[in-house]
Amino acid sequence: MKTWITICEGCKRSDWNDRQADVTDGDVLAQAIETCAQTAQVETRRVSCTMGCERACNVIIQGLDDAGQTKIGYSLGSFDGTVDDAQAITDFAELHAQSATGQVPFRTWPVGVKGHFVSRHLPLPVESMPPKAEKT
Repeated sequence: MKTWITICEGCKRSDWNDRQADVTDGDVLAQAIETCAQTAQVETRRVSCTMGCERACNVIIQGLDDAGQTKIGYSLGSFDGTVDDAQAITDFAELHAQSATGQVPFRTWPVGVKGHFVSRHLPLPVESMPPKAEKT
């Protein structure tokens, strides 16, 4: 199955107003990731907000395994929106896609993503959770 890079196109770094930029930093990063991903085995999508504004630019890496179950996913942020950032994000997403569980060994992480991880999203349970005990 595919791994997806979800890109917050609404992200604005803290100096955005001072720079009087015409487009958001998230849009710049999204364009760069979309270019890098053209030759990768990953998909991209844009969303207007991932609610990580304090650490713009934000992306989410997530996917499914061959059985259609969710794999470990990751939120990353605090990127500058450069082509190097986009390539590192895309390279990590390809490693995620190649992993059966989504877990990527630290020693293989591209340097450009180190220090940018915000959170890890655990896979959804395959089996139903036990019912909650009723209060008496």
